[in-house]
Amino acid sequence: MRATALLNSLLEQCLADLGLHKPDKATIEVPKDKKFGDLAANWALTLAKETKQAPRPLAEKLAAALRAVSEHIAAVDVAGPGFLNVIFTPAFLQACIPSVESQGALFGSSQIGQGAKVQVEFVSANPTGPLHIGHGRGAAVGDSLARVLRFAGFDVETEYYINDAGRQMRTLGLSILMRAREIGGKSSPEEYPEDCYRGEYIRDIAADMLKADADLLSLPEEEALERCRVYGSESILAGIRRDLENFNVRHDVWFSERSLAASGAVEQALRDLKEAGHARETDGALWFITTAFGDDKDRVLRKSDGTTTYFASDIAYHADKFRRGFTRVTDVWGADHHGYIARMKAAVAALGRPEADLDIILVQLVNLLQDGRQIAMSTRAGTFETLADVMAEVGTDAARFMFLTRKSDSKLDFDLALARRRSMDNPVYYVQYAHARVCALRRRALERGMNLDGPGDLSLLVLPEELGLLRTLDRFPAVVGDAARNAAPHQISFFLMELAGLLHSYYAAHQILTPELPASAAARMRLLEAVRQCLQNGLGLIGVSAPTAM
Repeated sequence: MRATALLNSLLEQCLADLGLHKPDKATIEVPKDKKFGDLAANWALTLAKETKQAPRPLAEKLAAALRAVSEHIAAVDVAGPGFLNVIFTPAFLQACIPSVESQGALFGSSQIGQGAKVQVEFVSANPTGPLHIGHGRGAAVGDSLARVLRFAGFDVETEYYINDAGRQMRTLGLSILMRAREIGGKSSPEEYPEDCYRGEYIRDIAADMLKADADLLSLPEEEALERCRVYGSESILAGIRRDLENFNVRHDVWFSERSLAASGAVEQALRDLKEAGHARETDGALWFITTAFGDDKDRVLRKSDGTTTYFASDIAYHADKFRRGFTRVTDVWGADHHGYIARMKAAVAALGRPEADLDIILVQLVNLLQDGRQIAMSTRAGTFETLADVMAEVGTDAARFMFLTRKSDSKLDFDLALARRRSMDNPVYYVQYAHARVCALRRRALERGMNLDGPGDLSLLVLPEELGLLRTLDRFPAVVGDAARNAAPHQISFFLMELAGLLHSYYAAHQILTPELPASAAARMRLLEAVRQCLQNGLGLIGVSAPTAM
């Protein structure tokens, strides 16, 4: 049992001895300032409000009880109005190393998910153009979240929703057909519609299609459009799959929007809403009464011309998700879909599920910088930086890590020059080099004939930098748990940068391989090997490699 879990258990025991219970809003946190100890608890403050007692005397009672009940606690202080600041003994912190050694690649994992079946749907870009850097950020967030959830004991399935129906797909078909006519001398560039897709990829697809379908330009308009739509969407989707595979992202399921209409699922969802009293007919259109669920206005499901809206398909899609047995579904959306959250939550409630069963993560825009200049991106205009180009420029590891250097709902400046740089100011290099540095130390020790396979006296690890590394190592399982509970994979990259920073500082301040002190060298290498294992595990959770040499 490590620090947070131990303190929680001890406080519950002390409260029980005092005839009290754990307060509802009790927290145990790592203080921002190290002078306040290893962990801080607000239990006395929150309990005082519930029991109408003065918080500081209650905190003094708890502090005294903690000092008496556990040999692992070195000191407990009461700060301010009643915060408990706890410092653990070096022996307790040193015991983290055998825990890492015994668990290896599973260190940090847990069963907090208890096998709950959850779905993470992410990227889901329209198959109308290549993935751009914004899609890449969503891919890094969604895939990393799925990895974290699995590590925390959830049964996770990942999904890509293929938006292969609707007006944008007809526009894709028209774009390809018009470019094909240009290439075939049947039209001029001036005739190209203003609202069609303009990227060079459209011209490339049109040229390929003409080679594959010699009769294209002689076909009736609608048949030619349909062939272009199918060929274009399949070609683009194949490129998307390839890019995601190269980005170290895997989807378990690829779900077609067109299949919803073909199976009758959309019409069934509309009938279900009407029968439940959640939809009404007005002026020939069918409206979902989302205002009953807190939305600012009701939403159209079927227009007066008989066509259904995207929202209708989305409701049918989420009904299908829950029918598949997921206890929770997570959608990773671009920030421009913020206004869609209330109506989608309303739909989930209308389907008879708690709104909390749908978790929506918003991914903010990425500003791509090249030589200090922002690169404009627009799929329709064809002025965008593709994810494939970014990977070719900086590599998959750097791209994935950079996407997680800020919370997903915060805008991100992606500096290509920084991501390419092999220096300590590059976040991914900083963390990967920490892992490689430990590997290099072990190789150096073996070259010198040093025996590092002995037990190593961990009680020798008492330097402030060593205890700092141990405290941070001890926190890793809690960080993973928090990242899973809060759907916040960026917490892993933040932790890795902190741990790597402590390792680099320790390495710079102290000689690790001291032949004249073999016991000390062995103990320090056990510590650094535990750090290396933790770094490897954390990098794996965000889909980044852990190189042994750099």
